[in-house]
Amino acid sequence: MRHRDLPPLAAIRVFEAAARHASFTRAAEELGMTQAAVSYQIKLLEERLGAPLFLRRPRTVELTPTGRQLAPATSEALDLLASAFAAARKDAGSVLTVSVLPTFAAHWLAPRMGRFQMKHPEIAVRITATRAVVDFRREDADVAIRSGLGEWEGLTVHPLFPVAFAPMLSPKLLERHGPLTSPADLLDMLLIDPGDRWWCLWFAAMGIEGFEPAGHPDARMGDQHLEARAAMGGHGVAILTPGFYRQEVEIGLLAQPFPAISETGQNYFLVYPAARRNVPKVRAFRDWLLDELEADEQTRDKA
Repeated sequence: MRHRDLPPLAAIRVFEAAARHASFTRAAEELGMTQAAVSYQIKLLEERLGAPLFLRRPRTVELTPTGRQLAPATSEALDLLASAFAAARKDAGSVLTVSVLPTFAAHWLAPRMGRFQMKHPEIAVRITATRAVVDFRREDADVAIRSGLGEWEGLTVHPLFPVAFAPMLSPKLLERHGPLTSPADLLDMLLIDPGDRWWCLWFAAMGIEGFEPAGHPDARMGDQHLEARAAMGGHGVAILTPGFYRQEVEIGLLAQPFPAISETGQNYFLVYPAARRNVPKVRAFRDWLLDELEADEQTRDKA
């Protein structure tokens, strides 16, 4: 491992300012320090170096040959560090990384991201679609969209909308099967992922007893948006979040024959570390997302 024998950065900053101004007093004014603190830092640096850097005159200071040798390199190094930090800060401030559930990403967020980009062209959005719960302390994510009860310590939490679910199927499959007059009629159809706990919750809410997942073929897709694709292809009935598939219902790819329910307390949430609440890119995304939800609510109210 490479080892650098470097002096303290604080002392280097003081030396660079004093050398540039040829004055401990003016260096102290620039750095917001006392003249005594500047003298102390210079002394530390000279002891570390083993040679004087300044000749102290009654009203001024003058660089020694050693000081003159060190001063240009010090200024150049600090300029390079400042430029690199500014570039990194600009890049970090212009890229927003969103960790989001795959179905939410595909059916709610992605179709709307163009509006965010037009409103904030200075912010590039990187979407990471995953079911894993992001660890903000160790992973590269600025905000996340999660489902659950909203009990995440240390995070600012904004409820978005309930986790609602209902059976949905292709209108063509419905036509082939015939009218569904009761939720119990679904028990005679192929259910996509019958082991999904949403099926048990939904049948129970509809007052249907005797639903046994093991009594149905184990048609499992692993994620809601894949189950939706299978349902649209007429391969069975999926239990889906209707809010994600309004467009598919409108254009006749899916039908929702019975009402949706939501599990008590379960919502989709926008979350981020509390310390980031005033970061401009996080604030911009939060405000835009909440405005989108409000617009959706107004559209539903008018429908």
